[in-house]
Amino acid sequence: MRHFGAYQLLRLVGKSERTMAWLVADARAGRDLLLVLPRVQPAELAALERWTETVQRAARLQHPNLAVAVDIGVQDGWPYVAYDLDDAAPLAERVGSQGLAPPECAGIFVQLLAGLAFAHQSGVAHQDLQGFVVLVDDHGRLRLAGLEVATPQGEAPSLAAQRAAAQRDVMAAGLLLHHALAGQHALDEPDTGRVVERMPPLGREIVRLPWATAHLVPEPLRAIVNRATDRQERQRYRSARTLARALEGWIQAESGGNGALSLLSDRLRAAGVLPAQPGAAGRLNRLGAMERQRTNEIAEVALQDLALAFELLRAVNTAQVRGAQVSGSGPILTLRRAIAMLGIDGVRRAATALRPWPGPLSEDAAAELLQLIARVKRAGRVAAALRPAGYDAEVVTLLAMLQNLGRLVLQYHFPDEAQQIRRLMQPAPGSEREDPGMGEQAASFAVLGIDVEALGHAVARHWGLDDGVLHMIRRLPLETPVRHADGDTELLRQVASAGNEIVDAYATTGAAPGPALQRIAQRYGRALGLSVKELQEAVAASMRPAGAAEPAERRASVAGASGAMS
Repeated sequence: MRHFGAYQLLRLVGKSERTMAWLVADARAGRDLLLVLPRVQPAELAALERWTETVQRAARLQHPNLAVAVDIGVQDGWPYVAYDLDDAAPLAERVGSQGLAPPECAGIFVQLLAGLAFAHQSGVAHQDLQGFVVLVDDHGRLRLAGLEVATPQGEAPSLAAQRAAAQRDVMAAGLLLHHALAGQHALDEPDTGRVVERMPPLGREIVRLPWATAHLVPEPLRAIVNRATDRQERQRYRSARTLARALEGWIQAESGGNGALSLLSDRLRAAGVLPAQPGAAGRLNRLGAMERQRTNEIAEVALQDLALAFELLRAVNTAQVRGAQVSGSGPILTLRRAIAMLGIDGVRRAATALRPWPGPLSEDAAAELLQLIARVKRAGRVAAALRPAGYDAEVVTLLAMLQNLGRLVLQYHFPDEAQQIRRLMQPAPGSEREDPGMGEQAASFAVLGIDVEALGHAVARHWGLDDGVLHMIRRLPLETPVRHADGDTELLRQVASAGNEIVDAYATTGAAPGPALQRIAQRYGRALGLSVKELQEAVAASMRPAGAAEPAERRASVAGASGAMS
């Protein structure tokens, strides 16, 4: 029977290069504790005093996800901290070779990251986050032990060193998340500190979640885990809070019911879908003087403001779903019909109810949203110019705009996350081939836990738009071949997607993107009968002054289309 001072050593729970943990019995209190010690004794009394002061400061933190230190002391020159187990067991012992089910795993790690984030905000880092100091009970409640036990000996750390230690904690949390889902340690190494040293920028090893896991890992969660251990240091999570938000977003989206809308519901009630664009007062005055104007003229004014256009669609489609005064079958996809149903007074009420520009956005975020709105409007005009004969220009315009609903909502309601996504999509400077940026979907998963388009779909479904419209407002994946449309729904989706891809190409290059237009023409050539010249003409038409005649429809018929939609 071995003892460490007053404690009976029962078994070694785990060890790393920097710390070790023992399960011990405290005969005085009649309970088992977790004893955590550094692997290296302080070299001198001053170092021991600094260690004790640092650990005591960390132990004073109170948070539901931080373990309670019941004893801090020194035995035979070895400093230690004893923690109350409270019927919990180390995460490393709970994972097993099968790993944990994704929902259970995500719920556990949200708690771990909440405790870490609280500690980091208090100026405390863990310094050696390992599976044997993460305590989880039978109800899934987590508490983290061992804060600052591995604190480096020497002078007090600088602010830069504290920040680096916090980021290393987040990296270690990502490696533990990898282990919990895969059921195997990254690089077959249980010590997270050693794994970090083998990964860039210190080493050259790459850590990716394996495809073969006992539990199916959904793609959004896989993207989150892989971003946490990305080989590009610039792409990794910079704080425990950002990683926690991504996991929370995935949990909410997977929880059923409203799914992605649960992320937005409170914000939609407080700030609307979008704020009225600059110049709203002038548009409202114009609407007030248009009592006897035709609906298409009123629609032109409404279409100048995406917030108003979307609010009109929401009003009439939601009313249909609820069986209110609006009658008719099928979704309403033209402002002309919406205006005819609501009347000019209804349009004015909708315009008056919009949140003034820029809503809760900062000046920089508002500028980003305004730039995005301009791109979305241009995509609508380009798509309208590409439409085949017999198709309503306004329907095509609105569908192309609605294909960006998620991006608009993201920039308005989650501007910080939108900035993160844009950053993740950028290639490393000077190394576009070696270190390309993430795709939009992967970046969205890694930041929000859901696809950007899922946000738009959640809003559109909330408005009452049916599955057919939801299909049309989802862009064609860039990696998917474009085939002949088997009906109006697919054809309109293709035209709207083509318009958006063209505008994206111009935004990416900042000039006339000849090679990109050639690729788009090849991609849509057979399905829509498009040539590079027609794409260029559509772009030219999109630059016409506001109020000019709408672009003429293309005369060529498209095989597979069954008729016009209005």
